[in-house]
Amino acid sequence: MAKCKRNRNRSKRNFTVKTPTTNRNYKDTIFRMLFSDRKNLLSLYNAVNQSDFIEFYNGSTAISDRTEFRLSSAFEHLSGKPKLELIVTVLNVNEGHNAELMQHCSMLKEYAQYVARVRHYASDMPLNQAVKRAVDECIREGILAEFLARNRNEVISMSIFEYDKELEEKKLRKAEFEAGREAGHEAGFAEGENHAALEIASRMLQSDKFSLDEIANFSGLSIAEVKKLCTDKQ
Repeated sequence: MAKCKRNRNRSKRNFTVKTPTTNRNYKDTIFRMLFSDRKNLLSLYNAVNQSDFIEFYNGSTAISDRTEFRLSSAFEHLSGKPKLELIVTVLNVNEGHNAELMQHCSMLKEYAQYVARVRHYASDMPLNQAVKRAVDECIREGILAEFLARNRNEVISMSIFEYDKELEEKKLRKAEFEAGREAGHEAGFAEGENHAALEIASRMLQSDKFSLDEIANFSGLSIAEVKKLCTDKQ
């Protein structure tokens, strides 16, 4: 999931694209790369000019176009109006959702088309082939063409790791459910999550294309854990 947050005050407005920092959340680095461009970010800002706290969702689990979450929903014992409230609007940016939003931000629409192609091709061919096919097709058909052509190798590498992470987390959720049902404690959850993070970091180290900071940010491990993993593999 890729997160966007907008802050307002009387003199200026800031709009920043962020990704979650915990391993449980889906990190979309391609989204962050695409909207680090000021022109693309401004287009996105104008398209969603409606709420102070927004998250863009592009996971594979089906959700509605627009979902609202409230901090008060997490309170165990709530009586009356909460003293503190935070409302976060989650917008589904998968292909086929939020048509009006996509119409006002062509980059977001093309990004959704690219993600959809990767998932479609990955369902019946090896992941690396699926990603390369999606990238090449999108370039030929004018979908994120300039961005993909300029960053082709990096996009392919990151897309493979992102999709791998999505699959790993699906397996993890299933393993957590089964472990929780059988063992009835949180130890199995933590162990499974840490295993997935180590597996992702290990693959990134083997590719020799990412810095330690990038691996830590993407996998959810600490820098110290990544360094130890790197030392263990030498």
